[in-house]
Amino acid sequence: MGLFATKSYLAETFPYKKLIQMQRIMLKTLLVGVLGLGVMNVSHAVERGIINNSQSPHVKLKSVDIGDCQWTEGFWADKFKLCEEVMMPHMGMILKGDRGHAYNNFKIAAGLKEGKHEGTNWHDGDFYKWMESAVYVYAVNNDEKIDKDLDEIIEVIGKAQQADGYLSTQIQLSDIPAWSNRQSHELYNSGHLLTSACIHHRVTGKTNFLDIAIKHANYLYNTFQPQPKELARFGFNQTQIMGLVELYRTTKDKRYLELAEIFINMRGKSKVGPDSTANFKTIGDMVQERKPLRKESEAVGHAVLALYFYAGAADVYAETGEKALIVALDRLWNNVVHKKMYITGACGQTHHGASSRVDMVHEAFIGEYMMPNLTAYNETCANICNSMFSHRMLGIHGEAKYADIMELVMFNSALSGISADGMLYIYSNPLRVLHGARDYSALSTETPDRQPYLDCFCCPPNLVRTIAQLSGWAYSLPENGVAVNLYGGNKLQTQLLDGSEIELKQDSQYPWDGVVNITLQKCKDTPFDMMLRIPDWAEGSRLAVNGNDANVALEPGTFATINRVWKAGDVVTLDMPMEAKLVVGHPRIEEVRNQAAIKRGPVVYCVESPDLPTGTDILDVYLPSDVQLTALQDDNLLGGLTMLSGAVMLRDEQTEDMYSSLEQPQWKHVDVKFVPYYAWSNRGQSEMTVWIPIVWK
Repeated sequence: MGLFATKSYLAETFPYKKLIQMQRIMLKTLLVGVLGLGVMNVSHAVERGIINNSQSPHVKLKSVDIGDCQWTEGFWADKFKLCEEVMMPHMGMILKGDRGHAYNNFKIAAGLKEGKHEGTNWHDGDFYKWMESAVYVYAVNNDEKIDKDLDEIIEVIGKAQQADGYLSTQIQLSDIPAWSNRQSHELYNSGHLLTSACIHHRVTGKTNFLDIAIKHANYLYNTFQPQPKELARFGFNQTQIMGLVELYRTTKDKRYLELAEIFINMRGKSKVGPDSTANFKTIGDMVQERKPLRKESEAVGHAVLALYFYAGAADVYAETGEKALIVALDRLWNNVVHKKMYITGACGQTHHGASSRVDMVHEAFIGEYMMPNLTAYNETCANICNSMFSHRMLGIHGEAKYADIMELVMFNSALSGISADGMLYIYSNPLRVLHGARDYSALSTETPDRQPYLDCFCCPPNLVRTIAQLSGWAYSLPENGVAVNLYGGNKLQTQLLDGSEIELKQDSQYPWDGVVNITLQKCKDTPFDMMLRIPDWAEGSRLAVNGNDANVALEPGTFATINRVWKAGDVVTLDMPMEAKLVVGHPRIEEVRNQAAIKRGPVVYCVESPDLPTGTDILDVYLPSDVQLTALQDDNLLGGLTMLSGAVMLRDEQTEDMYSSLEQPQWKHVDVKFVPYYAWSNRGQSEMTVWIPIVWK
């Protein structure tokens, strides 16, 4: 049966966590007693991370196991509870019902139900993402109903899978040949299948879902590894790269890593133009095929496609260490973050437009510093993918700047994709909304407020699975210690990379309050590092151990490292000043010149019409440069949040003329409240803006 046997019958008859603990003890005994290896050379803690990089040779910060960190109080604890009690089960009802229809598609393909495929070509992938969110919730609450429900679903999916391993219901329930059109999203569905199955296996120990994934991956290998000419340009939304690498990490079958690298190498090798698998709308920069990835100089095309591609390439680098690959990824990360990303961490400036090389693009990156507000697309999925890419780069480089982006996205342009009650969704995330300024009836995925269901349902389960897994992003493991990536009330019980146990508790009301207390509850008695992220906005932070200055350098945007002999009861206190600041854009961002946004800690704020005098046009709001902003905590508003209060200037007169002579405005001063951007559109349809014109004082 082997030392690491994980067959379904084992998991069903023996608690999985106990099994893993026994395996660790057996491995430790074998390596230390038989091979004579020191404990310090053995990695014990990270076989079950969200990204299972325990054996990845080119990763500096390893993942903690799923469930080792749990939110206990405050912002993310509240969001996880909402996810557990509302977001995940409510979404499951939709996707398993006739409206969402995703589960019905599998039942029909399995011969268990009559009907036809409904939903988008990528709807299988949406369902796999929801399943993944359920597994993360199960990892925390151990609710047997979730486990049983997933087993029933997996049985249906297994029956829907073809004998050769193919599985994509929109093709199986149609007369469209497999691999005939890249917009069929077969590989997108594949990627989410592989990822979801790996996560399910890590948490439950079962192989029922993993067996389906392996069978499918073997089919993909047999289909694509020979690199037939007719499939040379195939690939659209390339989640399969991440999924294949994760399956390689799970099974150690090198074919899956080989195939992941083939999918990277395929892009940019062929002549660009319409062919049997792609029309003029899905070629060139739209799908990142103008240049090979290693030679690409800028982020181009569909923002979700690009960022999933980059995240997958980062996974491949973590295993291969190819220098040309990481050089390109560093270049692309910098291009996204410093030249094409919104202040909210959002990506994808346009719904329809042209790339810098004049290819037609959709839901896409466009030119550098071209950052419209009203028409900003910023698909929720793209924003989440931005954080996923940075999460992988954090592991590879071990630098805090990547966690800064993860945090920026999650507190702003990701969380804005779902309502405060967890049941309404939005696809695009503009930075300004004006009544009557756009005809939303012609824009399909763009709406002025959140909706109970989106016909294109990729974003909602992507966000819910990310909220469900976020505690697994909060900490990482360096060579000798622990890194604190995200702040908020939580507890961590894990093992360091040398196998020693560590337990700590984090107390904080972050992001509303900048004080974080971390109490060591259990640890080894030899020195190790505690790395605390000093956010890039946190100038003037203070760090203490047991009330005494830690005497380490605190540079915003980096980790502050304390190395010492720790003991139970030690308390680390990080005090970050939560000052509301006005932020301005780069001079080349024409859309925000002479305007400012408000940011307090990691949270970006906006002004919304419910907080303005009745009848006020959002465009008549001006911000004094010397505005004094006061933080107001309201535990009863939208699940509890901190608003900002300050006096703005309202322009009295209005004009309908497109142009008019410059005249001194007549001003009216009023006190208004600003709400976090993620919370806009929770109080009825309203106007909103993040950027506000400045009146210099």
